[in-house]
Amino acid sequence: MLLPGFILSLIMAVLLCWHVVKTGREQMWLWIIIMFQPIGGLVYIALNVVPDIFGGSTARRISSVAREALDPHREYREAKAACDDTPTVRNRSRLATAAMHMQRYEEAEALFRAAAHGVHADDPVLLLGLANALLELHRPAEALEVLERLGNDAAHGRTPAAALALGRAYEGLGRVDEADTALQWASQRLPGFEGLARYAAFMARNGRRDEAAEAVVELDKRIAKLKPQFRKEGRAWRDHAAQALSGR
Repeated sequence: MLLPGFILSLIMAVLLCWHVVKTGREQMWLWIIIMFQPIGGLVYIALNVVPDIFGGSTARRISSVAREALDPHREYREAKAACDDTPTVRNRSRLATAAMHMQRYEEAEALFRAAAHGVHADDPVLLLGLANALLELHRPAEALEVLERLGNDAAHGRTPAAALALGRAYEGLGRVDEADTALQWASQRLPGFEGLARYAAFMARNGRRDEAAEAVVELDKRIAKLKPQFRKEGRAWRDHAAQALSGR
């Protein structure tokens, strides 16, 4: 029984290595397939072969989640290489976004500032990214200045994501009523978990614990409806709200 299994595993490894070379995947996959067969081969199939065959948003999301779990720094490395090679506005923006995900907020601020100049000085994506970096650096007054510039763009500057950042800036400056209006509006319109979680945390910090607790319960209900592979982000935001509720 062992010999046929070994032969099948070897054949699968050879075919998958051929697929790596033919499709131009990263060479590290050759080592993963060979050194960790058959598990390495199954991981490669899940991340690369299945999305190629079936396409579709679900397959792509599963692939993206799995890639992030296996190599969380990959996007930053690739974005940095692209930016070092060709420091365009697009590449700086991509690297800044990757830096934000890795909590490298000072680097992200510098990159967004470098990108937001000239004809791109009022680019809404760059301005929002810069504002969010400033918020993470606990500089709400500077963030508010950027967001007020962004708000001058009626078409792109008054989105739920912009309202969320605006609410955070207002709270940081002690303008609680304005923060409440902006955060509540964003929480009702922003997809995902961040909007509701940040509004729940805001309510917990401002004496509205019962409402905050109800929001955490709602987050739990939403997370329970997700497939297991998509729950990590939801739980992180749920914990963000719960920590504010517990006073941490």
